[in-house]
Amino acid sequence: MQVLLPSLTSAFAFATRSICCVRSIPQAELPQQEEALYEDHAEQQLPFNHVERLEGPGIAPSDVKKLKDNGYHTIEAVAYATKKDLATIKGISDTKVDKILEAAHKHLSMGFTTATEVHLQRQDICHLTTGGAELDGLLKGGIETGSITEIFGEFRTGKTQLCHTLCVTCQLPMEQGGAEGKAMYIDTEGTFRPERLVEIAERYGLSGQDVLENVSYARAYNSDHQLSLLVDAAGMMAESRFGLLIVDSATGLYRTDYSGRGELSARQMHLAKFMRALSRLAATYGVACVITNQVVAQVDGGASMFGDNKKPIGGNIIAHASTTRLYLRKGRGENRVCKIYDSPCLAEGEAQFSIQGSGIGDATD
Repeated sequence: MQVLLPSLTSAFAFATRSICCVRSIPQAELPQQEEALYEDHAEQQLPFNHVERLEGPGIAPSDVKKLKDNGYHTIEAVAYATKKDLATIKGISDTKVDKILEAAHKHLSMGFTTATEVHLQRQDICHLTTGGAELDGLLKGGIETGSITEIFGEFRTGKTQLCHTLCVTCQLPMEQGGAEGKAMYIDTEGTFRPERLVEIAERYGLSGQDVLENVSYARAYNSDHQLSLLVDAAGMMAESRFGLLIVDSATGLYRTDYSGRGELSARQMHLAKFMRALSRLAATYGVACVITNQVVAQVDGGASMFGDNKKPIGGNIIAHASTTRLYLRKGRGENRVCKIYDSPCLAEGEAQFSIQGSGIGDATD
């Protein structure tokens, strides 16, 4: 079993840089004289700028603790935050916020760079295989790390099954379509099934027990809880290498917590806050953030008489926050169809896949 350490990301995470991966060696197996050397090596393998480095004149250890308690575990996370966000932390004044942001910006380069540099950074992005060759081809390798991918569609179109498959494939070596990282699963509908992970692990020759140990699971019970889980996620990602964060589904609880047009504005504001927090996790830790979404039927002029009248819920909040949007629908027989609904780098197109006992696979005849 491996301990998989976090990767550096560029400013606002255009790409995930090279991933460090070291084997976990039980302390009991280490000769005592080598123990200190191993600890020094492990420390060197941690590439994040941990927030403790901000301690100095005007920034006390107690201030750093307050930052960590609110989900800011790295200097990158602090630097990407707004002054307004940091000012909401109890016990940190506006003056202290200015000092913290000034110190954080000294550690990072957040100005202009060349397109050449961005191009080089994007070459280090990992793509998580979906399990289907045709689907991977459509996505140019699979689900991209360092960004948000939205998967929406009706029930029984394969959204949750794809999420389960990704929980396994993200643990694969990079040359096999993985990220050599752990997975995190936020379940809002109670559809997570660990036994599916064991079945999928067998397909890839992985130990089912190791795969389960490398998936961190949490059930969200309301939209506030769903948002607070991202604070916990930030702390975990700062300590260990995660390659994937799944929220299944991102919008389900909002449909029940907020009802009627009178609460629409409050719902969208809360949803925007959640999506922004999710975007920061992708930016700071370089993980692939995958959210599932539900659909509703269009009953207004936007519905086509002969076309598909389904649209994802969440409106422009979800649309603008998601980097890539994938629309799943039922195909012929047991096959499913994935359509590129929106993407900054993928051409419009469709691919077929099927749901098998071993996870997502190629379409059947």
